[in-house]
Amino acid sequence: MGVLRAGLCPGLTQDMVQILRSRGIKTVVDLVSADLEEVAQKCGLSYKALVALRRVLLAQFSAFPFNGADLYEELKTSTAILSTGVGSLDKLLDAGLYTGEVTEIVGAPGSGKTQVCLCVAANVAHGLQQNVLYIDSNGGLTASRILQLLQARTLDEEEQAGALQRIQVVRAFDIFQMLDVLQDLRGAVSQQVTNHTTRDRDSGQLKPALGRSWSFVPSTRLLLDSAQGSGALGSWRVACLTKSPRLPTGCQETVDLGSWGTPAFQGDHKGHWEQSPVFPRDHT
Repeated sequence: MGVLRAGLCPGLTQDMVQILRSRGIKTVVDLVSADLEEVAQKCGLSYKALVALRRVLLAQFSAFPFNGADLYEELKTSTAILSTGVGSLDKLLDAGLYTGEVTEIVGAPGSGKTQVCLCVAANVAHGLQQNVLYIDSNGGLTASRILQLLQARTLDEEEQAGALQRIQVVRAFDIFQMLDVLQDLRGAVSQQVTNHTTRDRDSGQLKPALGRSWSFVPSTRLLLDSAQGSGALGSWRVACLTKSPRLPTGCQETVDLGSWGTPAFQGDHKGHWEQSPVFPRDHT
């Protein structure tokens, strides 16, 4: 459920949110499961107002039953497949990223997680002409990195500017900011989540760093690692499918993350254009 914030429902003001948060009530779950008489006394709020607020939140956030036919029709209208812009990654992901699912990309720092996300953002904004929400959790994203990818695909400055305008960047440095962003766009945005890796203490094998409880959340998980001999700055990576609802796990592809910028044709500057692939350094 969502984080409490002003305007989430009628009657929930910013002052009330601040008072509730000061008493440790930060989410909808916290409020609807609390003893409202005790909350009213501790926070100096109207008990009747809290009861009305809880009733509205329960009606707004409670799940309603679906039958199979309704669910199938909803899936048909809401599911789409978005190309990453990198052919070998699309092959590994059974044609691309599926909306309505969480696709997790894991890997050590410098493995190319940010580059994959940038390629997806650039491809959706330029190739598919769709809007993108990019949630930046470490402040490392700059417009110049995406512009480099777009410049490698097209020299038309209007196309570049149009694609950049379709990419909205929001910075969220804690979980509450993240939940606020997702709550505002609930039902309209497919979440693409990246994760660092750590080594298992016993086996020494690479594993996602967010822990066991998180491991059940993503529908698809992709592990990125540097290709042997390529070095940290090379564009070649080994991508391994470690979780998927559609394809066998363990499948691997060698991926050139710089290939997204490769033009469809090359030539001289009179009639055509020539541009080398771009691979901005990944500081993730």
